[in-house]
Amino acid sequence: MYYLGVDLGGTNIKAALVDADGAIIKEASTPTKLPRPAEAVCDDIAALCNQLAQGQQVAGIGVGCPGTVDGGLVRYSNNLDWHDFAMGDYLRARTGLPVALANDANAAALGEALAGCAKGAESAVIITLGTGVGGGVVLGGKLLTGYTGAAAEPGHMVILDTPDAPRCTCGRPGCLESLASATALIRMTKEAMAAHPESALHGIAAQSGGVNGRTAFDAAAQGDAAGKAVVEQYIHYLAVGVANMINIFFPEVIGLSGGVANQGENLLAPLRAAVGPMVFGNAYAQKHTRITTCTLGYRAGVIGAALLAKNQG
Repeated sequence: MYYLGVDLGGTNIKAALVDADGAIIKEASTPTKLPRPAEAVCDDIAALCNQLAQGQQVAGIGVGCPGTVDGGLVRYSNNLDWHDFAMGDYLRARTGLPVALANDANAAALGEALAGCAKGAESAVIITLGTGVGGGVVLGGKLLTGYTGAAAEPGHMVILDTPDAPRCTCGRPGCLESLASATALIRMTKEAMAAHPESALHGIAAQSGGVNGRTAFDAAAQGDAAGKAVVEQYIHYLAVGVANMINIFFPEVIGLSGGVANQGENLLAPLRAAVGPMVFGNAYAQKHTRITTCTLGYRAGVIGAALLAKNQG
């Protein structure tokens, strides 16, 4: 039996036919072409699904959608400008298949938990370090969605409660997203460059066409003091957020995804060292959360959405 997974993004709609183990059989995509009505977008999703399902035994469709998802409803998606849209019912009417919905970051987390970096683990927390900070919590193979589906927003735990803390896109100061996203790392790097005209950060940025999430790490690797300070500060903020998630959930695995996570052990080794002392009872624990990078890349969303359909079947 197969399942269809859909990752609805602001730029593209990705869909895949996935088997029960999370392996992709075939995939397809189409531009999202925003702004346009929810019904028009869903007509394209249905067309992709019907195309991939042709001649196959398909048990259901899972969709990862940006925003707040509550059952079959998209309560609010600022990226799509959707409000209280019955997406599940609409897609079922056009495909004849059961439809399961989840927030897109949660769907990707489910993919990594069941078929990626945490496969075989009883519990996992996935944190995405991209333009913002997203993620999901998977316990016993199931997503923790909370009341009204709005749970698992690690990017919006407050890390730095001071008047001068950077303001998050949600409006509050000091959220993890404002301190540990790739956007935050770039901001911190630019601030260090302004304060240290002698720093190697300038030359590294010029060589790569501007400041990006690698600039400070590259400078730190060359022994640049300003680059090292940025990396250490960034890892400290991220470590506070990761330790908070461990102290709340104590998952078997914490998986990091997104551009910053591509630093691999340059990020993970000092992060693990910083997290340990912040974890309650760490010195006496017989088992410790494994902190690693995710493995599915951009396919995590479609695989997780398909496995969501399997779980709800």
